[in-house]
Amino acid sequence: MKGLSQKEIKIISWLEFDNRYFFTSKDIEKFSKDRTQRYNIVKSLIKKKRIIKLNRMKYYLVPIKAKSGSWVEHPFILADEICNGTDYFIGGWGAANYWGLTEQIPMQTDIYTTRRQGKIYLMNTRMIFHRTTKKRIGQAAVEEVENHKFRILNKKEAKKWLRSRS
Repeated sequence: MKGLSQKEIKIISWLEFDNRYFFTSKDIEKFSKDRTQRYNIVKSLIKKKRIIKLNRMKYYLVPIKAKSGSWVEHPFILADEICNGTDYFIGGWGAANYWGLTEQIPMQTDIYTTRRQGKIYLMNTRMIFHRTTKKRIGQAAVEEVENHKFRILNKKEAKKWLRSRS
């Protein structure tokens, strides 16, 4: 834990003890006097690669057991946390592989959402956001991986998508 202040160690320990790997800055406000100090703590932990910023409000704690400071989380869980569990679904090769329609291991995670678009690289995972409609999001299935629920393109639609590829 070289390079971490006592306060940073206290915050990381508290988060890890409570298994809060995904958290917001509000979760750690009891460790700071005001918003500015909380912002500086978060900024410092990001710089020291102990937490990773997922979206405007949410962060991921890199576990202490990550020896080299790098860690990989399941991409479907990351997608769910980035989108705060709403208005998205996972599609493309990730969905086809999940439903067993292909043995091809996806090189990226395609996330269809109403709110954002573009590419990000997070924990050695390429995530590509595509725009879609509320109607298509309503057709997604809710599944579970590692005791975490996520939204994915239903099997029937995944088969249609795969047929359009060949």
